[in-house]
Amino acid sequence: MNKDVKKIVPQLRFSEFEKEGEWKIKMLGDKDVSKIVMGSSPKSANYNTEGKGLPLIQGNADIKNRLSVPRIFTSEITKECLIDDILLSVRAPVGTVAKSLHKACIGRGISAIRTVKDNSQEYLYQWLISYEPYWQDISQGGAFDAVNSDDIKKVSIPFPSPKEQQKIADCFSSLDEVITAETEKLDLLQDHKKGLLQQLFPAEGESQPKFRFPEFKDDGDWEETTLDEVADYENGKAHEQEISDTGKYKVVNSKFISTEGEVVKFTDSANLMANTGDILMVLSDIPNGKAIAKCFYVDEDDTYTVNQRICKITPTDIDNKFLFYIQNRNKYFLAFDDGVKQTNLRKETALSFPFLKPKDPKEQEKIANCLTLADDLIKKQADKIESLQDHKKGLLQQLFPSIND
Repeated sequence: MNKDVKKIVPQLRFSEFEKEGEWKIKMLGDKDVSKIVMGSSPKSANYNTEGKGLPLIQGNADIKNRLSVPRIFTSEITKECLIDDILLSVRAPVGTVAKSLHKACIGRGISAIRTVKDNSQEYLYQWLISYEPYWQDISQGGAFDAVNSDDIKKVSIPFPSPKEQQKIADCFSSLDEVITAETEKLDLLQDHKKGLLQQLFPAEGESQPKFRFPEFKDDGDWEETTLDEVADYENGKAHEQEISDTGKYKVVNSKFISTEGEVVKFTDSANLMANTGDILMVLSDIPNGKAIAKCFYVDEDDTYTVNQRICKITPTDIDNKFLFYIQNRNKYFLAFDDGVKQTNLRKETALSFPFLKPKDPKEQEKIANCLTLADDLIKKQADKIESLQDHKKGLLQQLFPSIND
C-alpha cells in the first residue's frame, strides 16, 4: 500500500464528523450527484420586454451579486432553469457561479445544475464557488473562452455524508447572509451620497441648491465660473517605457482611476508629479465608457505621477475637494461621448467647464467636508465587506479538501 497517497479530508472539520473518515470523489455529471442542463439560445426575434414567455438568462450580464437578474423575456423556450438552480457561466468569463431566482429560459452562455438524491444543493453551490479559479485551466476556444458539457460533467467533487454536507452548507449560508446584510448597508450609504450630491449642488437651471446649511441660507445665488478661472491645468506625460515593479511612484492612468487604485503600475520616473489637493481626470475612453471624466483626488505628496491621457488640475481659487466633487463625471464632460467613437477631451474643453460655486469659501469647504464624511463611511463599509469575503475565502479553502494539487 502506498503511504504517500493523499487522503481526501479537509483541513478544518466540524468535531462531530472528525471520525467519519475520508470523503468520496464523484463527478459532477454522475447520475447520483446532479442534473445538468446546458443552455440554448432562442432566436432574438422572440425577445420581448412585455413579459411574454419566460425571463431569459443568457450569461454573466444577467447575473449580479451571484443572483439572476434577467433583462428581457423570450416567448421561445429552449432550455429551462428552475428557481434555486445553480447557474454556471460556460462562456467568458467561464465558471462564474450564481443562484437562479427565476424559472427562466437559459441561453448558451449558461448551464443550470441541481443536485439529486440526498446531496445538498447549497453544499454544491458553495463548492463550485471554491472551484471558480480552476475553470480557466480547462477553458477552450482561444480568445472567446468556453467550456462544454463534457468539461462540466468531468469535474471531480469531494463529497462527505449528507449530514456533513448540510453542516458545511449552513455555515456558508449564515456567512453569506451577513455579507448580504452588510452589502445592503453599503448600497444605502451609496444612495445617501447620491442624495447629498443632488441636494447640495444646484439642479440644472437653478442658482441655489435645494439644501443649504443654516449659516449660508442668506448668502444668495451661487456664482458662475469656469475651470480656467479657478485652477491650473497640465497634461500628463508618458511613462510606458519606464514601468518598474519596484518603482517608487504610482502611475496614475485611466485603469488606476477607473478601478479606484486597485490596478496600479509603478515607476521611478516622476514625469509629472501630483501633489496633495490636485485633481487627476481621465481624458480618453471608449464609447459609453465608465472612465471618461472620472477623477482621482490626490491625498499625499511624493506618491503619484500623472500618465498621458490624464490631466492634472491644481485648484487656485476654489476649495480643492469641492471642485473634485463637482467635476467628477460631470454631465458637461459626459456629453462629449457620442456613443460611437473614442472620446478624447481636449485641454480647451476641460478649461471651459462651466459650473456654479458658493461665493463664500467656507460654504465650499462645508459641502466638501460633508461629502468626504460620506465617502469615509462608504470606504469603511466596503472594507468591512472585503474582510468578510476574505474570511469566506479562507473557510472555502479549509472546509473543502483540495483535490487539484
